[in-house]
Amino acid sequence: MNPTGHRDYRQPPERKSQHARIVRDIGMRIVSGEFAPGDRLPGEAALLTEYEISRPVLREAVRVLVAKGLVQSRQRAGATVRLRSDWHLLDPDVLYWLIQSKPQAEFVETLLTVRRVFEPAAAALAARVASDEALQGIAQAYAGMEAATTADEILEPDLAFHRRIAEATNNDLLAYIGNMLSLALRESIKLSSQHANTHALSLPRHKAILTALLNRDPLAAQQATLVQLRETRADISEVLEGGLDPLE
Repeated sequence: MNPTGHRDYRQPPERKSQHARIVRDIGMRIVSGEFAPGDRLPGEAALLTEYEISRPVLREAVRVLVAKGLVQSRQRAGATVRLRSDWHLLDPDVLYWLIQSKPQAEFVETLLTVRRVFEPAAAALAARVASDEALQGIAQAYAGMEAATTADEILEPDLAFHRRIAEATNNDLLAYIGNMLSLALRESIKLSSQHANTHALSLPRHKAILTALLNRDPLAAQQATLVQLRETRADISEVLEGGLDPLE
């Protein structure tokens, strides 16, 4: 965990139990494609030997993988890897494994595509329905960004800014999606923050979104969000093309 209490998805999460270690290892092997959808996992006897664990530990690990949507387990048939469309990709562990298994540029493009679908519409809805209190919360997050003097300091208020917009839609499902996306968004922000002018570039983009929200202008909020995402993509491309590996 980092000092703010949030997991860094480029660093392996702390694991203390045997079954959690097995969950992580098999989960990574599934997400990376070593075990493909439709494949049966090695038999129980083989896994017990490979991991040198007890049957109860292995069965608990399989139950966790089932709960994450990665495998289905049937009596006598063993465990089979499910289709990728069935995986719980916003589960914190599955998301971590996905980030670890994909090339960085590919993961960022996947995330930005999701953000382009979700965030402009959420901002437009928030501009229409947000309470004054919710708008104040977004403004406070922006003030935190404005007060930040380092890339590390801007990370949490930046995350809060986007999460609070989703919450301001007054839609529990959208708020949940926004919260789950913030786990992946952390990686995007950390990448874009490596741009030399990140602070000077980021603030006006977010201020434009905030202004549109405060003016309760859905179209302007949507457009400002699209602009912010387009320019963030350009910033990240510059970082990646520059050969930097900012998350090492």
